[in-house]
Amino acid sequence: MIEAVGLTKRYGSKTAVDNASFTVEPGTVTGFLGPNGSGKSTTMRMIMGLDKPTSGTVTVNGRPYRELATPLREVGALLDAKGLHGSRSARAHLTQLAVSNGIPTRRVDEVLETTGLTSVARKKVKGFSLGMGQRLGIAAALLGDPKVLIFDEPVNGLDPEGVKWVRETCRSLAAQGRTVFISSHLMSEMALTADHLIVIGRGRILTSGPVGEVIAAATSDVVRVVSPDAGRLAEALAADGLQAQLTAPDTLTTTTVPAARIGETAAAHGLVLHELVTQHASLEEAYLELTGGEVEYATGAPAAEQGGTRRSRRALGGH
Repeated sequence: MIEAVGLTKRYGSKTAVDNASFTVEPGTVTGFLGPNGSGKSTTMRMIMGLDKPTSGTVTVNGRPYRELATPLREVGALLDAKGLHGSRSARAHLTQLAVSNGIPTRRVDEVLETTGLTSVARKKVKGFSLGMGQRLGIAAALLGDPKVLIFDEPVNGLDPEGVKWVRETCRSLAAQGRTVFISSHLMSEMALTADHLIVIGRGRILTSGPVGEVIAAATSDVVRVVSPDAGRLAEALAADGLQAQLTAPDTLTTTTVPAARIGETAAAHGLVLHELVTQHASLEEAYLELTGGEVEYATGAPAAEQGGTRRSRRALGGH
């Protein structure tokens, strides 16, 4: 378990992490989301004892990282895949880590096999691609068979097969009862990988909870209806106190009326439906809604998006 209480980090007048409190539970994959400059990497560095908090605390299994007797056996981390000694081979890098941390050297071959690096084990690290470097970083994190794993952007530079492998590895580790804390900018991948989310913006925790709850709290599903009787259907719904917008002569949309209720109303009035579908909000939409005001460098939306409809609670008058 990872637990942060009032965690704060300042660099002069800049506050990188601002009174952050959260818990990363064992047995789950917890996704850590936030824009560039939001404090994700600083938070992970404080967990690993690489940066000292200005105030507050963060512990791993009840103790600060620096107080762990055998840190590599308790916590495995990938924070910077480029922070490797280029003149060493992958095997030499892992062997040095194993020997210096009292880990049996047989684990080197095991993690090389697990990460698909056996065939390049004797190749110097400086010749590795970004994706291979990521795999080697994950191999190092797994070396001590730790109960807590921390991965900062682990799929960066990986091909689709590698991305799928990271996803399955994280879920397998969590299924074994381990604590898995992972950051990523790939929302579609995070939606497939994470059970729980923590969203940070400008150093503050914006929200946390199960993936479905985070999406539901920030956005709304849209029900789309296509019917030659769209106008009459809108009137029938309005008579029942239900609102749907006529967005085209044959199309209705609503974020407040369930699809089943629309179908029942249409059937009761003998109205023809050509299409009735619920368009579920995505994690990307929820993320953009939550962090829209927290980005370090804001850009203008493309013209196609400026005229679009955002399915946010805020835009719909929700809470």
